[in-house]
Amino acid sequence: MAIVNVSDSTFGTEVEGQGTVLVDFWAPWCGPCKMIAPILEELSGEVDTKIAKVNVDENPESASRFGVMSIPTLILFKDGQPVDKVVGVNSKDALKNLIGKHQ
Repeated sequence: MAIVNVSDSTFGTEVEGQGTVLVDFWAPWCGPCKMIAPILEELSGEVDTKIAKVNVDENPESASRFGVMSIPTLILFKDGQPVDKVVGVNSKDALKNLIGKHQ
Protein backbone atom coordinates (compact mmCIF):
# COMPACT_ATOMS: atom_id res chain seq x y z
CA MET A 1 0.00 0.00 0.00
CA ALA A 2 1.08 3.57 -0.52
CA ILE A 3 2.31 5.83 2.24
CA VAL A 4 0.01 8.80 2.84
CA ASN A 5 0.84 12.15 4.41
CA VAL A 6 -1.67 13.06 7.07
CA SER A 7 -2.40 16.45 8.64
CA ASP A 8 -4.30 17.42 11.77
CA SER A 9 -7.36 18.07 9.59
CA THR A 10 -7.20 14.71 7.73
CA PHE A 11 -6.14 12.52 10.67
CA GLY A 12 -9.67 11.43 11.54
CA THR A 13 -10.49 10.44 7.96
CA GLU A 14 -7.19 8.75 7.12
CA VAL A 15 -6.42 7.01 10.43
CA GLU A 16 -9.48 6.69 12.63
CA GLY A 17 -11.61 4.59 10.33
CA GLN A 18 -11.74 0.84 9.80
CA GLY A 19 -8.68 -1.32 9.43
CA THR A 20 -5.08 -1.14 10.58
CA VAL A 21 -2.93 1.97 10.10
CA LEU A 22 0.69 2.47 11.15
CA VAL A 23 1.30 6.17 11.84
CA ASP A 24 4.83 7.59 11.74
CA PHE A 25 5.18 10.82 13.74
CA TRP A 26 8.30 12.49 12.32
CA ALA A 27 10.03 15.80 11.46
CA PRO A 28 12.30 16.75 8.55
CA TRP A 29 15.21 17.72 10.85
CA CYS A 30 15.18 14.39 12.74
CA GLY A 31 18.09 12.07 11.88
CA PRO A 32 16.47 8.83 13.11
CA CYS A 33 13.30 9.79 11.18
CA LYS A 34 15.39 9.90 8.00
CA MET A 35 16.78 6.46 8.86
CA ILE A 36 13.35 4.87 9.28
CA ALA A 37 11.82 6.43 6.12
CA PRO A 38 13.30 3.85 3.67
CA ILE A 39 12.33 1.03 6.06
CA LEU A 40 8.71 2.24 5.99
CA GLU A 41 8.90 2.59 2.20
CA GLU A 42 9.95 -1.09 1.88
CA LEU A 43 7.38 -2.16 4.45
CA SER A 44 4.58 -0.43 2.55
CA GLY A 45 5.16 -2.80 -0.36
CA GLU A 46 5.12 -5.90 1.83
CA VAL A 47 2.18 -5.46 4.22
CA ASP A 48 -1.52 -4.91 3.69
CA THR A 49 -1.59 -2.05 6.18
CA LYS A 50 -1.87 1.65 5.44
CA ILE A 51 1.17 3.66 6.54
CA ALA A 52 0.59 7.31 7.37
CA LYS A 53 3.18 10.01 8.07
CA VAL A 54 2.47 12.98 10.35
CA ASN A 55 4.96 15.85 10.34
CA VAL A 56 4.91 16.93 14.01
CA ASP A 57 6.18 20.45 13.22
CA GLU A 58 3.25 21.12 10.89
CA ASN A 59 0.66 19.06 12.83
CA PRO A 60 1.28 19.51 16.56
CA GLU A 61 -2.35 18.77 17.47
CA SER A 62 -2.21 15.10 16.42
CA ALA A 63 1.19 14.58 18.05
CA SER A 64 0.00 16.15 21.31
CA ARG A 65 -3.26 14.18 21.30
CA PHE A 66 -1.37 10.88 21.28
CA GLY A 67 1.38 11.90 23.70
CA VAL A 68 4.23 11.92 21.20
CA MET A 69 7.24 13.19 23.16
CA SER A 70 10.12 12.02 20.96
CA ILE A 71 10.40 11.10 17.33
CA PRO A 72 10.19 8.94 15.42
CA THR A 73 7.20 7.50 17.25
CA LEU A 74 5.14 4.90 15.42
CA ILE A 75 1.64 4.18 16.66
CA LEU A 76 -0.42 1.31 15.29
CA PHE A 77 -4.15 2.00 15.07
CA LYS A 78 -6.77 -0.70 14.66
CA ASP A 79 -10.29 0.39 13.78
CA GLY A 80 -9.50 3.93 14.93
CA GLN A 81 -7.95 3.03 18.29
CA PRO A 82 -4.23 3.09 19.16
CA VAL A 83 -3.21 -0.49 20.02
CA ASP A 84 0.60 -0.37 20.06
CA LYS A 85 3.45 2.12 20.04
CA VAL A 86 7.21 2.05 19.41
CA VAL A 87 9.71 4.89 19.73
CA GLY A 88 12.92 5.17 17.75
CA VAL A 89 14.26 3.31 14.75
CA ASN A 90 13.06 -0.28 14.45
CA SER A 91 13.94 -2.93 11.89
CA LYS A 92 11.52 -3.88 9.14
CA ASP A 93 11.07 -7.30 10.76
CA ALA A 94 10.24 -5.72 14.12
CA LEU A 95 7.62 -3.51 12.47
CA LYS A 96 6.18 -6.46 10.54
CA ASN A 97 5.85 -8.36 13.83
CA LEU A 98 4.18 -5.35 15.45
CA ILE A 99 1.60 -5.20 12.66
CA GLY A 100 1.15 -9.00 12.60
CA LYS A 101 0.34 -9.05 16.33
CA HIS A 102 -2.75 -6.95 15.75
CA GLN A 103 -4.23 -8.35 12.55
